[in-house]
Amino acid sequence: MNLALDVGGTYIRAKLYDTNKEIDLKKKKSKETPLVNFIEKILKSHKDIETIGISFAGQVKDGFIVDSPNIKVDVKNIKEYFKEKYKIKLFIENDLTCAVIAEAKELKCKNIATLYIGTGLGLGVIDENKIIKGCSNFACEIGHIPYKKAPFKCGCGRDNCLELFASGQALIKWIEYLNLTCKPTLKALQNSKEKEAKELLVEFEKALFYATGTTITLFNPEILVLGGGIIEANPYLLDKIVSNIEPYTLKPSLKSCKIIKSRLKDAPLIGASLLKDIK
Repeated sequence: MNLALDVGGTYIRAKLYDTNKEIDLKKKKSKETPLVNFIEKILKSHKDIETIGISFAGQVKDGFIVDSPNIKVDVKNIKEYFKEKYKIKLFIENDLTCAVIAEAKELKCKNIATLYIGTGLGLGVIDENKIIKGCSNFACEIGHIPYKKAPFKCGCGRDNCLELFASGQALIKWIEYLNLTCKPTLKALQNSKEKEAKELLVEFEKALFYATGTTITLFNPEILVLGGGIIEANPYLLDKIVSNIEPYTLKPSLKSCKIIKSRLKDAPLIGASLLKDIK
């Protein structure tokens, strides 16, 4: 049996994959639930688990959790911990790496990028069937490229990250800073009568166009998959991006790229379940 977890900025979700069945387990809030403690409780109830795959919304390298601003981590050297204590193989990768693994398998594509807009802004890229990781496994951190100054800081400590303008956390921070009365959703901004709400919506969309265009220009993917909670809740964004992306990217790269919405319900979780098979 394989245990897969999607450890996001808001929730930890888990699923058991057996030969003939899949079992969804109860989700928990990431900031309130120590990760290793959560896994150990599952192991006590399901003693036939052989491997663990984790999709992690933070930076990891060689089974070690490097950074996790929105997640409660009780053991950083998590791969070694489960190897020594339980003799269980554990695989952990960034959530967008897991998402792009799942999307590549689903679409049978060897040059693909996944841009997910949810709590944060993340990117995963596969080029010629190889996952782009970088020397420290920090490649493709689109949410933390410099964009422009904000009046508050990102989880990484800087105040000019793209994620501060195009993410769920960005909406929360800007609405609080501007003292708006609406909820932190695009629909609420659209329906608001407050001038600043309309301006915030425009800024959010511009930042999203910038993120999309930068991804296409840098990585020249055959397919760019858009996903994440904000895309799921606002399907109109796909058409809006396609209609407005040209000024933000290199034309030859855009011409050869197909932009689509993810058709997978839980791509990071599916990708986590596949980590044991990646060589």
